[in-house]
Amino acid sequence: TAWRVLESGGSELDAVERGCGQCEIDQCDGSVGYGGSPDESGETTLDAMIMDGNTMEVGAVADLRHVKNAIGVARRVIEYTKHTLLVGESASLFAVRMGFPYEDLTTQKSLSLYSEWLNQNCQPNYWKNVVPDSSKSCGPYKRRAEVTYKEEQTTSQRSVHNHDTIGMVVIGVSGTVASGTSTNGAIHKLPGRVGDSPIAGAGSYADSTAGGAAATGDGDIMMRFLPSYQAVEYMRMGTDPTVACQKVISRIQKYAPRFFGAIICANTTGSYGAACNKIPGFTQFHFMVSSPLLSQPTEQVVDCI
Repeated sequence: TAWRVLESGGSELDAVERGCGQCEIDQCDGSVGYGGSPDESGETTLDAMIMDGNTMEVGAVADLRHVKNAIGVARRVIEYTKHTLLVGESASLFAVRMGFPYEDLTTQKSLSLYSEWLNQNCQPNYWKNVVPDSSKSCGPYKRRAEVTYKEEQTTSQRSVHNHDTIGMVVIGVSGTVASGTSTNGAIHKLPGRVGDSPIAGAGSYADSTAGGAAATGDGDIMMRFLPSYQAVEYMRMGTDPTVACQKVISRIQKYAPRFFGAIICANTTGSYGAACNKIPGFTQFHFMVSSPLLSQPTEQVVDCI
């Protein structure tokens, strides 16, 4: 969809918005758009961002409720406000003022995912250091008197199967770069949780003087390292996109060796690459490429490091 937009004369931002928006409509992988990844209260909320690599403007929404086209709302943040990020119900009110329909994001699928989770004693979840024991039972939880610091063993294995993101980098014919992301976040997250996807430099980053990058995976870990910004800076220094992606993954590995994550990178000349962290159940990363050199969108695969 994004490629068709470019071919028909649309801008790089148009391509990102329409491409990610198509995934929202298709509910890609259940992890993008409405009707997937219900939070602890059973509600689906959306995060998205879009970035213009010419002006460095960013539009983003987080914890967006009752509006399906999150990437479209993010684009309107650039076009009609001087802000960068709008959140929660207030973001929804902005969306309605911009003409987006206010509708239910819940589906039979998301309701069944939620009820299954409740029947499994709310497992898995994202709580720690609480009573009752969050690894065995549902809340409501209260904080435990003593906080223990131990590395969470299950986070990344859980994330491999429960969430992903659409991330996109578009390089125009003149080398102009745009990027964007859209997701419904981590399944069974605490209400109000925001991951890496709508954060500039974390979920994606675009700079028409260097390139663009987009990340996917365990956002709670990945956002701490601003991987997309870091990858673009590596490419600015002349690093090959594949190597730039690998260097970013290696930096995170030092602190979170078992994290689930991947990143795609493309520079202004049209070179591209990707990298991912190797963990059980996730040894390769698949991504799609369209370019003038390819007759059709082509799936690429990289081995995780």
